[in-house]
Amino acid sequence: MFEPTGMILADKATRRHVLSARPDAPVLPEPSPRQRGDGIRRVAVAGLRRLADRLEPRGVNPCASSS
Repeated sequence: MFEPTGMILADKATRRHVLSARPDAPVLPEPSPRQRGDGIRRVAVAGLRRLADRLEPRGVNPCASSS
């Protein structure tokens, strides 16, 4: 079937892709460094840190040179 709308959209997409390599092409800002699931990762890290402290508490290491 002949789809004129599809041909127009494909032509525009091709032109946009080809012209994006030009030196005067518009520059998009970089996305933020936050990733998907970042909050879940932080909660998991905090929980594991608490578990590790409970299993093997961090103590103060005395100085070896103290008399």
